[in-house]
Amino acid sequence: MADVKKVVLAYSGGLDTSVILKWLQDTYNCEVVTFTADLGQGEEVEPARAKAQAMGVKEIYIDDLREEFVRDFVFPMFRANTVYEGEYLLGTSIARPLIAKRLIEIANETGADAISHGATGKGNDQVRFELGAYALKPGVKVIAPWREWDLLSREKLMDYAEKHGIPIERHGKKKSPYSMDANLLHISYEGGVLEDTWTEHEEDMWRWSVSPENAPDQATYLELTYRNGDIVAIDGVEMTPATVLAELNRIGGANGIGRLDIVENRYVGMKSRGCYETPGGTIMLKAHRAIESITLDREVAHLKDELMPKYASLIYTGYWWSPERLMLQQMIDASQVNVNGVVRLKLYKGNVIVTGRKSDDSLFDANIATFEEDGGAYNQADAAGFIKLNALRMRIAASKGRSPL
Repeated sequence: MADVKKVVLAYSGGLDTSVILKWLQDTYNCEVVTFTADLGQGEEVEPARAKAQAMGVKEIYIDDLREEFVRDFVFPMFRANTVYEGEYLLGTSIARPLIAKRLIEIANETGADAISHGATGKGNDQVRFELGAYALKPGVKVIAPWREWDLLSREKLMDYAEKHGIPIERHGKKKSPYSMDANLLHISYEGGVLEDTWTEHEEDMWRWSVSPENAPDQATYLELTYRNGDIVAIDGVEMTPATVLAELNRIGGANGIGRLDIVENRYVGMKSRGCYETPGGTIMLKAHRAIESITLDREVAHLKDELMPKYASLIYTGYWWSPERLMLQQMIDASQVNVNGVVRLKLYKGNVIVTGRKSDDSLFDANIATFEEDGGAYNQADAAGFIKLNALRMRIAASKGRSPL
């Protein structure tokens, strides 16, 4: 432990990371640099500065990363229509590579030889943070206190805090029974009653959305403008990436959109039940597929769909900075050159309904697709040869006695 002289800690100012800060100082006898990220979690991050100063921290980083988060991480992921295990929009997963990147940048700026995080040894985040860190700085030392110490319960953490004069509140405001993570893309909820997979989640758990039953009886219409696969305007008003997502969260939440209750397969091997609130992301996924439906070539669209589960798995398991993810991203981004236009949506009681899509780059040709006279744009007789050629191998097999019946 003597080789660690300075460590950069991902620090929220909450109980866990406040205890970790003191534990690092005492256990490793090292200087601690704190890093607090504003990813749009909806809570003030500045109070972390005073808490860190009270613990003797000299170098304190508090960074507003909202625009970078949405522009360089969320938007690229949504260009691929990314969904893990058919449902999860990866709200926690996609934030971790940015935090890892910034931890390493600060380590380089301050001359630190280690980084530290508060992820537990049971979860995915330890993998995501550390894979990202090693990809960006191969020789960095990673300190994960939850894999080293014996403070394995909230009560033990509280006792440690009281013993070492760490300011915390043992009583007062009621604490949420859930383990929560929030950023501009989502809020996640785990633990508490959710650990029983048969127990329905509690209505008062949700923070961003009304229940579909209580959503307005009048539908809300939206028009989203796309440029190269990214939303650049809502109802004709141009916005930055972070502003787009924040506004979609507001509108979607008001219409009961984006609630999810799933059991997922963690990378470390266990199953975990979680509830996720992703109103803006739910709207973005539906709208992006709609604009792609008229602007992408058929085989390009199908190839993207085939590759998406692999891409989603890479993000979920922490391989954002891997060469294979970077390679896939180049291909995905190349597919988005003509994904331009406008999608019109109707939001109603938890539903996102596409009602229109238009683009100057549309491949939809009404003259060919029409059920009316097409003026010779498409010769229906050509279909006979097309069908016979595609049936040739099956006709040969059947003639050799290999009929499927």
